Amino acid sequence: MALKNKYVVFAVLGLAVASGAAWWFQSPARSARAGAAAPQGNAAAKPGAQGPAKPVMVEATKVRQMTMRDDAEAVGSLRSRRSVVLRPEVSGRITQLNFSDGQRVRKGQLLVQLDDQLPRAQVQQSRAELSIARANHKRNQELVAQGFISQRSVDESAANLEVAEAKLALAEATAQRLRIVAPFDGIAGIRGVNVGDYLKDGADIVNVEDLDAVYVDFRLPERLQNKVKTGQTARVAFDALPGVQYSAVVLAINPQIDADGRSLAVRGCIDNRRLQLRPGMFARVTAVFGERSDANVVPEEAIVPDGAAPYVLRVVAGTEEGSQVAKRTPVRLGARTPGFVEVVEGLAPGDVVVTAGQQRLQRDGTAVRVVELGQPSAGRSAAGAEPPATASSAASQPVSGAATAAAPAAVPPLPGANPCQSPLSATTQPTPVRGGQSS
Repeated sequence: MALKNKYVVFAVLGLAVASGAAWWFQSPARSARAGAAAPQGNAAAKPGAQGPAKPVMVEATKVRQMTMRDDAEAVGSLRSRRSVVLRPEVSGRITQLNFSDGQRVRKGQLLVQLDDQLPRAQVQQSRAELSIARANHKRNQELVAQGFISQRSVDESAANLEVAEAKLALAEATAQRLRIVAPFDGIAGIRGVNVGDYLKDGADIVNVEDLDAVYVDFRLPERLQNKVKTGQTARVAFDALPGVQYSAVVLAINPQIDADGRSLAVRGCIDNRRLQLRPGMFARVTAVFGERSDANVVPEEAIVPDGAAPYVLRVVAGTEEGSQVAKRTPVRLGARTPGFVEVVEGLAPGDVVVTAGQQRLQRDGTAVRVVELGQPSAGRSAAGAEPPATASSAASQPVSGAATAAAPAAVPPLPGANPCQSPLSATTQPTPVRGGQSS
């Protein structure tokens, strides 16, 4: 019983001690003394106390001027300026072949002669009949003047004379159709016939190609129909001739848009007096619509897309001396080149735009500090910072929308008249072919 009472006494004393300790720690005076003993340096950590905002570190570059070309790329094929496949209009046997494969031929040169023995005999007969008709008509004119015959006899002799002349013309035309001549200056292809072969009308004999100038036919999207004009230039490269580039002049534009591909057919002309190009070659065409030597350009990473209204963050002076802030500036873009884009409106040469760190600039007017990675900062102004070395070296040379690391060398023009500027290049009228069909 005494032991039980001892446990009760110890329990009551423990509860009393715990209650006193809790009261002592929660006392207002103790809290006040603890607050007074707090370090003075922590006063700035109180709620509601804020220091000045630190500038956001960004990378920036200046707007610079470069030579830009407004162009478009396409693929095309080469065609001869004039091309014809010689075919006989009448059947006959070949008696002469006056050319060799790949030979240069001249306009009017006799290439193929078919057997014309019968037509030549008909020509001689017609000439004899014409001679008799002419003599009879002359005699009748003399007799009617003396009153020995009537005027009717003179009229009949005159009609017979016209008939004889028509027969001679028909015989000569028939004989001429057996002579196949070159319709223009060009190069003969590989013939598929020999002397002694009998040809039916319309059979292929040989093709003749005018290669002093070649046409390049290509297609452009319909949205470029207002940009492409006759007389513009185009750069043409060929997979078969790596490392060289030819210049073509736009000669014609098809007035009709292709409804299937929504494309515009364009024809250019290339001076081919070196005879390095051949019809049927695959061509890579870059149509040049315009060129500007003072285009304002910025790196592509400086453009912030925002639907149809892209913008850049331009670095301008802040309200405080020496401070800089980022200002959102809408821009209108133009031509593009690898790594750079033209700014048509919104910026001026020398303006500084942010190229990295835009995601940290949530508000317009945020304070910024321009840094250059890998470049010493001493003695250089942040607002006048130059772009990285790679961008600077690329921007120091004229570039175009189709520029590559190793641009092909342009073929120099030949002296003399350019065959692409001749009237023949601007006309589509076919050359008449005497003695044969052409296509």
